[in-house]
Amino acid sequence: MIALGIIIAIILIKYKPMYKVSISGEEIGYVDNKQALEEALKQEITENTNKTVEGITLKEQPEYELKLISRTENTEEETFVEELKDEITVTYKYYEIAVQETVVEKVNTSEEAEELVNEIKKENDSGEINLSVVEKYTQNVEEVDTSDLEVAKVNVEETVQSTIEEIEQQKEEEKKWNALPSINGIKLAVTPIQGKITSRYGVSSSIRKSTHTGLDISAVTGTDIKVVADGTVISAEYSGSYGYLVKVDHGNGVETWYAHTSKMYVKKGDTVKAGDVIAAVGSTGNSTGPHLHLEIRVNGETVNPQEYLYKK
Repeated sequence: MIALGIIIAIILIKYKPMYKVSISGEEIGYVDNKQALEEALKQEITENTNKTVEGITLKEQPEYELKLISRTENTEEETFVEELKDEITVTYKYYEIAVQETVVEKVNTSEEAEELVNEIKKENDSGEINLSVVEKYTQNVEEVDTSDLEVAKVNVEETVQSTIEEIEQQKEEEKKWNALPSINGIKLAVTPIQGKITSRYGVSSSIRKSTHTGLDISAVTGTDIKVVADGTVISAEYSGSYGYLVKVDHGNGVETWYAHTSKMYVKKGDTVKAGDVIAAVGSTGNSTGPHLHLEIRVNGETVNPQEYLYKK
């Protein structure tokens, strides 16, 4: 027994037990145990690509044969990937970092993703920015275009900052929009022209058969006239005492009329946006000088424009 033990000890000093790995009868290399092949492949691919390998799938199952080999024989596993590149399918794992549900960056590990997100949340605790991390898998290494943690952090921070600025700008625009005069739910966003009011709504005059149905604002002939709100042109033609008259329907029963114009730049059926130039100041029709006669009508009835524009 002692002699046998000595023989075994001598053998183990010169040789080591390892599994020879073969696929389709072709020797690939050696591993310490049957579970080591995938781990060896994972480690080598990770080192070579700097990507996180989630799993390895072999097209054919490897065959293992326990052998004693010389301890001086080179059994390094570096050749596995090259030998098996046509036999394996690699599944990579990475993490997407999104700002307001839009993917901004990708990193390799959950630790990197959590560290990045936590740091940025501490710096930007407004509560209006949604930072999220999604675990992703792919077998296409080109999709795993991950960034160094510091690079990713800079890019995400820049996106967060620009998003905060956009949110503040939206708030300011909403504030301005909410402050605009409104009639029947229609926002009057633009003043048609700048000028002096020469005749107010409801006044009587020797040149009119009835009280004034609109507001007169004087301006130089040719001055641009802008439409007060989005709408559709329902008329653009000469209309008796109004002269060249443009009518715009804004919906909800609201219409605006622009009279005495010298030129009309729109026609019936045109769609206009608030601020579009639709005509030029003139003195056509029953007029004593260049000005804009502005009417606002709700369900066919005139209302005082100064309740909404050119306020006293």
